[in-house]
Amino acid sequence: MTESSRPESPAPLAVVERPSAAIAVVRLNRPEVRNALDLQIRKDLAVIFRRFADDVDLRCVVLTGGDTCFAAGADIEDMSRIDAVQMYQRHTERLWAAVADCPVPVISAVCGYALGGGLELAMNTDIILAGEGARLGQPEIRVGIMPGAGGTQRLVRAVGKFQAMYLCMTGNLVTAQEAYNMGLVSKVVPDDEVNTQALKLAEQLAAMPPIALKQIKEVIVHGADAPLGAALALERKAVQLLFATEDKQEGMTAFLEKRKPNYQGR
Repeated sequence: MTESSRPESPAPLAVVERPSAAIAVVRLNRPEVRNALDLQIRKDLAVIFRRFADDVDLRCVVLTGGDTCFAAGADIEDMSRIDAVQMYQRHTERLWAAVADCPVPVISAVCGYALGGGLELAMNTDIILAGEGARLGQPEIRVGIMPGAGGTQRLVRAVGKFQAMYLCMTGNLVTAQEAYNMGLVSKVVPDDEVNTQALKLAEQLAAMPPIALKQIKEVIVHGADAPLGAALALERKAVQLLFATEDKQEGMTAFLEKRKPNYQGR
């Protein structure tokens, strides 16, 4: 086979860019199917996010689908071919856990559609920025199934029983503003600014004390389902831990000296 006739390698399903050592941008890369989430792209995302867990320089991650669509849901053609045992054996909950368990803040930059598995993916992150034209929802009911990657459970924790029931039972989509009003997204921005604003926010977070950021994430995530007393104890222990860090001393000294702090993650 000649060099010119050699088949090209397929494009990666998820692309990682590093604007700086402190920030990673992960872009879903199946534009021809609006970033539909088949098993392979989920596996690729899991590999990427598991590597992030060991990246000592990383401070924040931006997850995006690009400028036109975040992720329009699971790959229906793929799912139509499998049965219950095959669905069980995929153990996709382990793949999504790699995203949810990322120790640094993860920002979803949502342009266009975030539907079904796409919305569930976004809900595994920590902050959701949505463009004004974005549409979000859990339309699985319309193809005879239901959310199966945390949609029912994360939704009810984010927006309450009645909104979660509405979204999951009707399959109706909501606008970015409606999602913001019900507490499903963090902020709504102009469509052409979503990725820029997400990167700007990532830079802001990357300048914060890293250990404090990780402790905030850990306490909010694990405290949400704990009894209030246990959650408050978890919070107190995290604060006490931070008083042993060099960053605590740097932050308070910089405040008193009226200068910008330089956090080192120690």
